[in-house]
Amino acid sequence: MGSISMRYTQLKAFYHVARHNGFSRAAKYLNQSQPSLSDHVRQLERDHDVLLFNRANRKVVLTAAGEELFRLTQHFFDAQEGVAEFLDESRKTTHGRLRIIADSPAHITSLLKQFAKDHPDVTIDLRTGNSAKVVETLRNYEAEIGIFVAGTVERDLYTKALGAAPIVALSASGFLDQYGIEKRAGGMLTFADLKQLPLIFREAGSQTQSRVLDAARARGIKLTSTFVVEGRETMRDLVAEGLGIGFASAVEIGADSQLEKILIAHEGLEMPETLACLAKRQNVPVVKAFLASIDASSKVST
Repeated sequence: MGSISMRYTQLKAFYHVARHNGFSRAAKYLNQSQPSLSDHVRQLERDHDVLLFNRANRKVVLTAAGEELFRLTQHFFDAQEGVAEFLDESRKTTHGRLRIIADSPAHITSLLKQFAKDHPDVTIDLRTGNSAKVVETLRNYEAEIGIFVAGTVERDLYTKALGAAPIVALSASGFLDQYGIEKRAGGMLTFADLKQLPLIFREAGSQTQSRVLDAARARGIKLTSTFVVEGRETMRDLVAEGLGIGFASAVEIGADSQLEKILIAHEGLEMPETLACLAKRQNVPVVKAFLASIDASSKVST
């Protein structure tokens, strides 16, 4: 029993070092000392004559053997959470932490409020990133739930459609007057109009950006940038300062006296938001509870 217990401790140490990309962060998460964690991992390597991490310049990188063991331990510790939930099924509340990464949390704001009310013992961590970052974070086990624009079918992800919103051009008040551009019928701008204006593009990986450029290209128009920035907030700040036109999903931009939302004259130019988790993690208790909230919300709305 002693060796089984020790092996579990070593595997747990390895798993969290790999999951948190380093010994110090894993030690902080587990509330253990870093030397103790290092000892467990080194002992695991010695006992089985295998190198799990390449250690250089204070960084740790999984070896091929380490990547395979990490994949196996992910299944193991997810199953452990499921077992714990099953054995504690008499409890009515879900406990723990739910990490969410979203390109925009706007589509699930009301759902987050309801989930927090129904599960007060769950801590919700919410951060943002573009669609590529959302998928990467889910696959790295750094978040349980992702909200993004699904461009292609990802076989390892379980997804649910959340709805869609039009993509709009963002302008500072009075900005169009400086360039002698007038809105068309219905208060819209065409891609030909946009081509005459300074444009603020976002980083590679922005699905909003890609959809605007693809739609313009379909009309035979190539849009070029005056500024390229990282992140929605930076783009928004530059637009508010009158430096150019930006693009965003209409639902992402709330009431803002500094910004004007202008529809673009192109049918179907919208952002369909998708909720996702790793398919193999659907039964992790906190994920299962969140997906149940989505289903309950959908039934109420219909």
